[in-house]
Amino acid sequence: MSTTELFLIAMTIILCVPYAIWRVFRTDYWAPLVVVQILTGIMLGPGVLGKAFPDYYATVFSPPVIAALNGIAWWAVMVFVWIAGIELDLSEVWKQRKECGTTAAFALGVPLMAGCAAALVMLAWRDGWIGPRATPWQFVLGIGMACAVTALPILILLMEKLGILREPLGQRVLRYASLDDVAIWAVLAIILLDWQRVGHQAAFLVLFALAAWAFRRLMARLKEGDRYILGLVWLAACGYGADWCGLHFMVGAFLAGAAMERAWFRIEGLDALRHNVLLTIMPVFFLSTGLRTNWQLGGVAVFGAAALLLVASVSGKLAGVGIAGRLLGWKRGDAWTVGWLLQTKALIMIIFVNVLLDRGLVTSETFTALLLMAVASTMLTMPMVAPRLGYAGGRADRDPREVGTGTGATLGDADRGVKL
Repeated sequence: MSTTELFLIAMTIILCVPYAIWRVFRTDYWAPLVVVQILTGIMLGPGVLGKAFPDYYATVFSPPVIAALNGIAWWAVMVFVWIAGIELDLSEVWKQRKECGTTAAFALGVPLMAGCAAALVMLAWRDGWIGPRATPWQFVLGIGMACAVTALPILILLMEKLGILREPLGQRVLRYASLDDVAIWAVLAIILLDWQRVGHQAAFLVLFALAAWAFRRLMARLKEGDRYILGLVWLAACGYGADWCGLHFMVGAFLAGAAMERAWFRIEGLDALRHNVLLTIMPVFFLSTGLRTNWQLGGVAVFGAAALLLVASVSGKLAGVGIAGRLLGWKRGDAWTVGWLLQTKALIMIIFVNVLLDRGLVTSETFTALLLMAVASTMLTMPMVAPRLGYAGGRADRDPREVGTGTGATLGDADRGVKL
């Protein structure tokens, strides 16, 4: 068969298999479609499908097909991160900076320290976790930040399902996650700092600041339709500049979005674009992620590392938010719900560790353990939060509007049994 035919077979598998699993087994309550797509990518990778049917795997996922899929995956994830940057609304964070700053600091700092401790345990446990181009501090800080990440786009999807995205609780959680999102990319830039190319990196940041000023002035004069087109051009240029200087194109994609104003676009338009990206091209990224998994250290070791990282990330996030809640005088039970929402890991953490793998800071085995941790943490969120918010879902076809009265109920109301 030609490369085109093999590519289309691969695309059919990528789009069909996870959807069939999600719809037939009605996994939405435990595992949203995004999570099923990630798990399917792992199953289709070399560690599972490649071992069970090596000839089939080598035929369908041949190097030319993988190269074509990688191109789509790169652009998909760049657009997704760009949208996440656009959706940051730091003006609202500034209005409530004491509460947001305190919560975000503890929600990021405590799991960061717990993750760093887990990374040190991994280094002492056995060889094979640290990447060939990593120094110990880069590995430890990278694993720690992976445990502290909050996946803002997935958090938005889950809160849409729970019917609280536009409610006071949802907006409050988004403010905390927005600050942490900025910190995540800042720490990644520090980890990727290359002293041999620091001049290039400094030059990029200076040029980016100047270009962003001119870009913002131009965008303010354009119609919304033109802003989308020019925004994508800006995205590609920033991605190239960041990758050229050694910061990775994902850092450039986030900076490209963060330099833009959410007010330039209708909320409905951004929501539709994000959903369309998730529907049409992000499944390719999930598959390409699965193709990078590796079990050479042995399944027991990888699963053991994933369990250690999961405990560190979840307990650290809950403890951090709990400390913030006590300092700020939250109502009883608020920290538990907010903590479980903020510990959602998938997508942004997967993007984060893809960068670490690309730069040789972690091995494929560490990448696999982190990927399993991200999936498990995301699958835990709905079962832990939904009962507290009165969400009795579980059907894949459930309309999110069935949940939520639109009354602007607070989290404290949820603790008293009011259905949000």
